[in-house]
Order: sequence, then C-alpha cells, then structure tokens
Amino acid sequence: MTTSPYRKYFPFFNTQQDGLPIVYLDSAASAQKLGTVIEREMAFYTHEYSNIHRGVYRLSEAATAAYEHVRDQAAAYMHANSEEIIFTRSATEALNLLAYTIPLREGDVVLVSGMEHHANLVPWFMACQRTGAELREIPVLDDGTIDQTAYEQLLSPRVRVVALTHVSNVLGTINPIAAMTTAAHRVGALMIVDGSQAAPHMPLAMQTLGVDAYVWTGHKFFAPTGTGVLYMNEDLLATLPPWQGGGDMIERVSFDHITYRSGPARFEAGTPNIAGVLGLGSSLTFFSELSWEVASAYEASLAKHALSALKVVPGLQLLGTAEQRVPVFSFTLKGVHPHDVGTILDSDNICVRTGQHCAEPLMQRFGIPATTRISCSLYTTTEEIDAAVASLHKTVDLFA
Repeated sequence: MTTSPYRKYFPFFNTQQDGLPIVYLDSAASAQKLGTVIEREMAFYTHEYSNIHRGVYRLSEAATAAYEHVRDQAAAYMHANSEEIIFTRSATEALNLLAYTIPLREGDVVLVSGMEHHANLVPWFMACQRTGAELREIPVLDDGTIDQTAYEQLLSPRVRVVALTHVSNVLGTINPIAAMTTAAHRVGALMIVDGSQAAPHMPLAMQTLGVDAYVWTGHKFFAPTGTGVLYMNEDLLATLPPWQGGGDMIERVSFDHITYRSGPARFEAGTPNIAGVLGLGSSLTFFSELSWEVASAYEASLAKHALSALKVVPGLQLLGTAEQRVPVFSFTLKGVHPHDVGTILDSDNICVRTGQHCAEPLMQRFGIPATTRISCSLYTTTEEIDAAVASLHKTVDLFA
C-alpha cells in the first residue's frame, strides 16, 4: 500500500458511506476540496462578506484587496502578469468567451483535435456556424496521441485559431503544447489551450508554453465550483471586445455612448463568485508550495501501479497508451456495459465515471459507445486502485 502524503489535507476522506470508506476515483470530473479552501470560504461568508470594486468602506476595500490578491497569485503561479488574468465561472465559460470574441470570418479555419472535451469543441463549432469559418479536426492516432504529421499538413495561412486540450480528460495523454504552439505561430494562428486536466497535475508556465490563451477550472484544482481562470496574453487581450455587459466592466455610460474598461475588468461583468475566488487562492497557495518533483513522482507511481493492475483484468481494453500521461485511465470491459461496471463498483463504495466523458467524437473515433474511467489525484492511494481492480474482477465474474 502507498499512503498519499497529501490525503490529510482533504477532510472528505474522513467521510464514510454505509459505515465504509468512500473510494473516490473520479477526480478528472471534479476533485475533492482542500480543508483550507473550505475554511477560507466559510471565513469570508462569516466574518468578511462584502461586495468588491464598489464600496469605499473598509470591509469592501478589504474584500477587494483579497480578491485582487488571488489574481496576483494566479499570475505568479502561471508565470504571467496580473493584467493577463481574467476570472470566469469555469473553463467552459472562458472558452466560450474566446470563441465569441476572437474575430473570425468566412475563409478562416479553426483547428481542434479529435480528443477535445465538448467545452473546447462546441463553442468553436458555434463560432464557425456564426461567422462562416471552417472547423477542421486534427486526428488522433491509435495510441491516443495527436497525429503530428496531420497537424503540420493542416496548418496554413488560413488557420486563425488552434484550440487544443493540454491533457485529455479521457485518455490522460499530455499533448506537446509548446511545440504545437510554435508550429501554429509560424502560420500566424492563435493557440488556445484548455488546461483543465493539466492544472492539477503539473506546473503551468505560460512563457514556456508560448500560448495566446490558456484556461483552467478551479473545481478540478481542489478549489470551489464556479471558479475559472483565463490567461490571455496582453496583445490578444487588448484587441478583443467585451463579451458580457453590466456593472464593473464600464468606465462611463450614457444613452448615447458607453466607454468600456481596459484589461481584465472588461471581461468581468457583474458581481463575481468572490468567496469561490478566495477559496481558489487557498488552492493556489497549496500548489505554489508543492514540490512538483515529489508530486510528479508520486503520481507516476500511481499510474504505473494502475496500468499494471488493469492489464490483468480479463477482457479489459485500455484506451490510449501514450507514454506522456497523467493517471487517468479509460477502458471497456468485454461484454459489460460501462454503466453496469459503474453500478457494481458503486455497490463497493467506489466512485468512477462512466459514459462518453463529454468527448463523443473521441468515442466515435475508437468505435465504442462509452467507457469506464478511473482518474487519480494526489490524494489517491494504491490501496484504492487495488479496491477498484478487485471490484472489476468481481464484475467480470458476474457477467461470465
């Protein structure tokens, strides 16, 4: 058994169901929350609550300062400038913002990979429908990696946007974003990256990746739901129009003319999820103090253990065999529907995801209707993986 050195920071794991521990292996869908995150939200609502960016009284000014401090934290964590960080409700909202505001026209091409989450596919589909631009797919190889030869062939001066996931939520594949960004920039295309699955598993350095925009969500980052981060480099941010109108994103308003604010404020209309963002700050503190060398080694040991254990389950077929990966594993079980697998595992208090994982085109690519997915995080133990594998063996026996 490998005991996670991080598990103690998550109060959820003191919880039992039917008198037994819960084995949570669905962190790619949403991660459990740090105790410090929960405490920070509670403290704000209990002792500090006020709206931000509006009041001249001390309580409001303190809340504003705390909120903006988290923006500084996010910028430092991502090796970016604070003026390049926009808070959103989610990665999905951030991607919709980009797809709606980046100017496209007939004749332009948007490239997306065949492994994208719907959040990084549907907004671009809608944008192309709206503008007359063309959406093209970068194919996925049998091993679950992006076909780099096809990608290079698809690049042309017509390509306006390349939208890619950093890490596949189905396959666990880590894509070579820095190299693919360099190639995109050679033809003048913007690189937009969905980092939702990457953020909890690796450090984020925007200058190293070189991307134009990068989005991730708080709820997979041990932080509250309803929080997201959008990095946009200053050049792109300065050129895009407002997306939503309302309070706090304007300088002056009359019935004749409206002047919009510059910087992140232009994209942050209305009262935000203040408590959630403060909770996100606590998560950023945790990750900023983390030794990524130690954390990465721990997750690599989980991945090795899981792959070894899953391979001996009769009839189990794993999707994606990329060497560069995070501990996320999707598979089919011969003769057993994924929903039946999930139900049987749930009877053993094991939480896994079943279905298409918001990646229907990828399911079509592999010719399957759905999969079962086990996804691990820093708090996962090898004992939990073994419990899931034992339950899979039981499932095979039940359907034999």
